[in-house]
Amino acid sequence: MVIWRGKVENLVNQNLFGGVYKGKKVFVTGHTGFKGSWMCFWLTQMGAEVYGYSLEAPTVPNHIEKLQLNIQETIGDIRDKDSLESALSGFQPDIVFHMAAQPLVKLSYKEPIETFETNVIGSMRVYEACRKTPSVESIVTITTDKVYENNEWDWGYRENDKLGGKDPYSASKAAMEIMTNSYRESYFNINKYGSDHNVLMATVRAGNVIGGGDWALDRLIPDIVKASVDGNPVSIRSPYSTRPWQHVLEPLSGYLMIGQKLIEKDKSFADAYNFGPSVTEDVNVEEVVTILRKYWETIDYRIERPKEVLHEAGLLKLDCTKAYRNLRWIPVWNVEDALKNTILWYKEYYENNEIKTELDLNNYIACAKEKSLAWTK
Repeated sequence: MVIWRGKVENLVNQNLFGGVYKGKKVFVTGHTGFKGSWMCFWLTQMGAEVYGYSLEAPTVPNHIEKLQLNIQETIGDIRDKDSLESALSGFQPDIVFHMAAQPLVKLSYKEPIETFETNVIGSMRVYEACRKTPSVESIVTITTDKVYENNEWDWGYRENDKLGGKDPYSASKAAMEIMTNSYRESYFNINKYGSDHNVLMATVRAGNVIGGGDWALDRLIPDIVKASVDGNPVSIRSPYSTRPWQHVLEPLSGYLMIGQKLIEKDKSFADAYNFGPSVTEDVNVEEVVTILRKYWETIDYRIERPKEVLHEAGLLKLDCTKAYRNLRWIPVWNVEDALKNTILWYKEYYENNEIKTELDLNNYIACAKEKSLAWTK
């Protein structure tokens, strides 16, 4: 995809997030992944100098290659101490968005040790490398809504609720949160900020993120798209499971807001934050498929009970009051808008070999401006 200079400059001049990312050196781990690629695209559009560090893109096709971004990168494992430290010290970033992870529940059952090593030990490697890189002043670590001990409540989980996780993925991310808080208390303590250190650290938690450019295994939207392209009905295993579905740009706007506050040296934001849709926006898996069929008529499905039942949360919601109150962050698109924009991205890709990432971002920003959201000013 060509990134037109005029459009880039136009977005830079809009001064989103107070214009703090223009000219900033931003290090993104996990940049070849779904969320990481969208993050890098948005950052470059705002004039940031971006360096990506990640394994090779996990799928073919993949979003990061389609974007053809003008960024520096190292293809490497976050568990590789020497490679990671070399990349960080060579780039000397101002802020780090740590997004690299083993993100799949089903794979975590097959590879529990690698899941814990990547999500916990790998994250420690990132923090240790940051401690050795004097330029780093802000770290935003991306985790997940699955860090909470899920009691299948009807109400949303708050940032101070108990952490837990039955499956290896969820448990590894909860452990990652606990370890991250240990680093925040031990090495990046806000009470010693400006005297013993100059780093502010936050964690951000989001629910099921959807959007164009995700081809990961065992995720609902990619599974639906692949089945539809192949002319088959998609098999859904948990039709009544609800998730806080949201377009990828929603949590990214929250992550960027937190990053802005840390860059501005506001230590009150060195904390954990949830980013998710309104609790009234939750729909179940079968309802998701029904909505998608309105925009891509060839989509079909069948309910298929799995032979082997692996534990996965049936009901999971986030309480985002803290983000609403402290950041004045709210979602831009409702769940149908999110699903519509997601499926039309894939439809455009498979029917016309075009991607509408730039169009989606511009439309999202326009809708946010209509709502006079804080980050658009």
